[in-house]
Amino acid sequence: MLSFRAYISAVISVMKKPIMQTLYSLPIAGMSSDKSYSQYLAEYQANYQGKKGKHPLSPLDLPPDQRPRERLIRNGPSSLSDIELLSILINSGTRVKNVTELAKDLLDFLDKSKDIPPAQQLIKLSGMGKTKACAVSAMLEFGRRRWGALGCSIKHPSDIFILIRHNADRKQERFISLSLNGAHEVLAVRVVTIGLVNRTIVHPREVFADLIQDRAAAFVVAHNHPSGQLSPSPEDDEITDRLQKASGILGLHFLDHMIFSETAWWSYRQNGKMNNEKDHITAEAFSKF
Repeated sequence: MLSFRAYISAVISVMKKPIMQTLYSLPIAGMSSDKSYSQYLAEYQANYQGKKGKHPLSPLDLPPDQRPRERLIRNGPSSLSDIELLSILINSGTRVKNVTELAKDLLDFLDKSKDIPPAQQLIKLSGMGKTKACAVSAMLEFGRRRWGALGCSIKHPSDIFILIRHNADRKQERFISLSLNGAHEVLAVRVVTIGLVNRTIVHPREVFADLIQDRAAAFVVAHNHPSGQLSPSPEDDEITDRLQKASGILGLHFLDHMIFSETAWWSYRQNGKMNNEKDHITAEAFSKF
């Protein structure tokens, strides 16, 4: 009588198809296609996160209509998280890491990169390889050439939010700077520091080092609140005041400090909290700076 292992081997040889591919094409037990991806992810993280041997949710763990490709076709790319977009781009995982894990590692690396990283650096990431690294590098460069933030003009806080909102789903606070020229056109968008779950630590010199390198005439800073609470903290007020004082010495126009979540934002300037201003400058006055 065949052992279970021998029986499975025989089935695989007959089917000439990895059995796990068939098994993964089925929905997870207890998951129905009427749930949203965020519900699946929340349930998965609640049940499995941190347990030994469990990996981040793979697209193949989802019902077909909730997988990233299907949702992109149905709802458009803006409905997907950064990790999901990258998982579509790199297409597959390895024996050690599934595609979601690779996408997360890649996203963490890109978050820490001040500019588009060369393919040689991407290749060094575990599991990437030349094919995936070249595809990512080509995508980043093509996107920069065709639809990048460079050159777009900041006239209203909502213009800032469009450029940075993809950082809102991060689990840690990210402090972001936007370098602008005299016409308030974007020269660069950078993640300056990555902080804790409810706090980011930033020093003015880290902000101004990039601004000086970009030969910026003006700038905006922003950071996400993972909690979704948009009210500024005393620490937020302190760093805003320090940046404003330093910008006056350096002759740079400090346009705004924005706090944002996935769906909303809060502007220091729009709320009249930019100190040492001649008057209460509203959002409509951005273009008059």
